[in-house]
Amino acid sequence: MDTVPEALTFSERPTRAEITAAEGRTVPDVIAPDLDVLFVGINPGLYAGAVGHHFARPGNRFWRAIHEAGFTPRLLSPAEDRELLAFGLGITNLVERATATADRLADDELRAGSSTVLAKVERYQPTFVAFLGLTAFRTAFDRSDAQIGPEVDRLGPSRVWVLPNPSGLNAHYQLPALVAAYAELRRAVGH
Repeated sequence: MDTVPEALTFSERPTRAEITAAEGRTVPDVIAPDLDVLFVGINPGLYAGAVGHHFARPGNRFWRAIHEAGFTPRLLSPAEDRELLAFGLGITNLVERATATADRLADDELRAGSSTVLAKVERYQPTFVAFLGLTAFRTAFDRSDAQIGPEVDRLGPSRVWVLPNPSGLNAHYQLPALVAAYAELRRAVGH
């Protein structure tokens, strides 16, 4: 898998060609030991792959949702994703490779990603692991009964929480409902 070219900075909007060329690239994890919450996305989109930052596509509501839910004292931009560590937060993905849409991932990739995430959780030991996408979580962990909210089972040492996918394509959750779901986790964390 390709990594993001160093020459492209986030202040530059990627061209259509750069976005298309990001297929298969990876975005570095934002992770450290003993986080309060490790957010687990499904996989990077092409825009994120092109710029090298998580949840980077304009219209993705992750940054607004975590801010309005009280996880961050101000609205961060995707270019500031590494600043999450100072707030006890991190980001990784079930599948590392960037695709145009998550539906381009095979179920086997999501299931394989569950092992990768488990290894990271065992190494870094966050208090909570928050999966951003109910359907992907159900597939990855073979949990057809999973719902939005806390899960009974742990992942290694960590408590598991399932949140709605913040993508603007997720029409089931408008921003106020998304913020409410994220705020429930924030209250459980005690921020």
